[in-house]
Amino acid sequence: MSTRIAPTDTARGPRRGWLYLLPVLLFAGIGVFLALGLGRDPQTLPSVLIDKPAPSFALPPLPGRDERGFSSADLGGRPMLVNVFASWCVPCRIEHPMLEQLAREGVPIHAINYKDAPEDALAFLRTLGDPFERVGADREGRTTIDWGVYGVPETFVIDARGRIRYRHVGPLQPRDLERTIRPLLAEIAR
Repeated sequence: MSTRIAPTDTARGPRRGWLYLLPVLLFAGIGVFLALGLGRDPQTLPSVLIDKPAPSFALPPLPGRDERGFSSADLGGRPMLVNVFASWCVPCRIEHPMLEQLAREGVPIHAINYKDAPEDALAFLRTLGDPFERVGADREGRTTIDWGVYGVPETFVIDARGRIRYRHVGPLQPRDLERTIRPLLAEIAR
């Protein structure tokens, strides 16, 4: 009677060790990814248009407000803001006092009215005030796509050469005016 000893498979042993390590490595990778994301400001969305000329556009006027409309030819010559708003946008109502304040300070502000009924947009401006020099109606949303707008409100700082210098996503708050908008307008006015 001979006893047979089963061969041990040493080649398989180390491979199985990696299988146990795989979930740990995967979990660590997800942790690093989430930790990097937590360090970012959610209001800051990168724009490929920063320091480039604003896209070419020509929007019709908001009927009943002004007959001039708003186009890329209106950009430049002086630092200004371009605000994208809509009457149905609750955050637009929240930021509106900030735009009114900037307009009272002499900051030129133009607007793109995004996918809005003209009568609703006019009622919005009559009720909350009209801080805008020009308003263009983007009923289909094509111009805002060219600007890279994700949603309303968004505000762009434009320099005297018509280049987009900054993009703010979401409603402007007092801290945004103090920390970013006013300092940048002062810097590019020099």
